[in-house]
Amino acid sequence: MTMTWNDSVPIYRQLQQRVVAMILDGALNEGDPLPSVRQVAADFQINPLTVSKAYQELVDEQLVEKRRGLGMFVIEGAREALLKSERERFLREEWPVLFARLQRLGLDLKTLLREAGTDKEEKS
Repeated sequence: MTMTWNDSVPIYRQLQQRVVAMILDGALNEGDPLPSVRQVAADFQINPLTVSKAYQELVDEQLVEKRRGLGMFVIEGAREALLKSERERFLREEWPVLFARLQRLGLDLKTLLREAGTDKEEKS
């Protein structure tokens, strides 16, 4: 896990978001342990309480569970729950802004796909 900190967002929130991204990307799967609080604190030279706060946020969101004496583990269904909530958030918050910008620029789906190179196979 590599991190570059953004000064405008609390470190615990950035760490929590990074773990969420790792679950969504499949780097952490259901049942996988999270790195220990001590290890993360040492790796990033941050206070262990900051790591604990980030992990507690994940527990509160029911994405990970504490196993006494063993650590934190990704719970079953965490990725699906995240996909659902992140899709809803994208459609509610990000898509309207993105769609408005695409319209202002006169871009449509076909143009975007062509420029991204995803329909090159259709041309062959």
